[in-house]
Amino acid sequence: MNELKQVVARAIDDVGDRLIGLSRDLHADPETAWNEHRSWRRVADLLVNDGFVIQERYLDLDTAFLATFGDGPVRIGLFAEYDALPGLGHACGHNLIAAMSAGAAIGLAAVATEAGVSVEVYGTPAEEGGGGKIELLERGAFQGLDLALMAHPAPLDVAEARPFAVTHSHVTYRGRAAHAAAYPDHGINAADAFTVAQVAIGLLRQQLPPSVRVHGVMTNGGEAPNAIPEVTEGRWYVRAESMDELVATEERIIRCFEAGALASGAELQITPESKPYTDFRTDETVLNFYRANAEELGRTFAAADDEAGRMNRASTDMGNVSRFVPAIHPYVGVGSYPVLNHQREFADYCIGPTAEQTLLDGATALAWTAIDVATHTSHHDIRGDYSERDDDDADTRHRLGIGG
Repeated sequence: MNELKQVVARAIDDVGDRLIGLSRDLHADPETAWNEHRSWRRVADLLVNDGFVIQERYLDLDTAFLATFGDGPVRIGLFAEYDALPGLGHACGHNLIAAMSAGAAIGLAAVATEAGVSVEVYGTPAEEGGGGKIELLERGAFQGLDLALMAHPAPLDVAEARPFAVTHSHVTYRGRAAHAAAYPDHGINAADAFTVAQVAIGLLRQQLPPSVRVHGVMTNGGEAPNAIPEVTEGRWYVRAESMDELVATEERIIRCFEAGALASGAELQITPESKPYTDFRTDETVLNFYRANAEELGRTFAAADDEAGRMNRASTDMGNVSRFVPAIHPYVGVGSYPVLNHQREFADYCIGPTAEQTLLDGATALAWTAIDVATHTSHHDIRGDYSERDDDDADTRHRLGIGG
């Protein structure tokens, strides 16, 4: 282990108690997408204490921030997520993500001059369905970054992220209320519309490729059994291996919802909750650095196709960042298996001694990886042809609402 990595490890160890305190505070006070008012401040305050300069309300997003340190030629971006799941708290471990990214940044700051890096921490709201990173991309964030890094808690360590592309939609049917016994023929049943749509989607699944996922919930199914439901609402996700497959699949799912409207007479409205999350493009060279660093710390990796390793098939708006910046998104284990992400019990595994060791290991491995990239590769080689990489995929840019 070279001297720079030793300095980084000591710097992270020195702030270990503060990083653990940050993780615990976030965990105890979960805030959902776009409402992370206390959470972003906690992360930013920790970084300010270590010499970072903070831009609050970054690019006019209330719960986003940018923290910077150093002026080296190689720009390293670390991504902090801190939104919680509605009703489940930090059952995806974003409290650990924020603390890991902050810890890696503080470690890198200790060697910024020697390693020739500038360190940038992006506080990114609303990963759980809101697409905060996509909103930031639209507003010009991340331009010129040489590397984008973060690590995500999971049951076990898995090196390579393979997230699905995904759309998030809010579905509303509007019918006409009527007394369900006296005047049922005067009503238009919005709940029936949803039933028809869900049956159609269920039957369609037999003809969908195995790489596709379709799932959703009804959030409003009516208010009283003796009143024909006038309005019903739900939230639906469609996932696929690629943007092309996603667009083709979503067209078929929309027809199922249209069938509900046609059969019942209700009016249909489908509203995107965010722009699509893309599939993830892993930078293999950077991932190899990360894998070696994590193993140096004693981490071991599950096979990606093992049951416990399937968390790498979730979706993330970090996929959109990976379209334009070399990126990795490894998963770090908290020893929870068979308890899995988005189960209530998983939140319990995101605090405590094992989670805290995962936090410190993840922060160290990310910072060491940034050093490897900065010291083994020229500035030109790091970015390669990323600025042109989507020229053959202009439709993707159009779908994401990103110019260029």
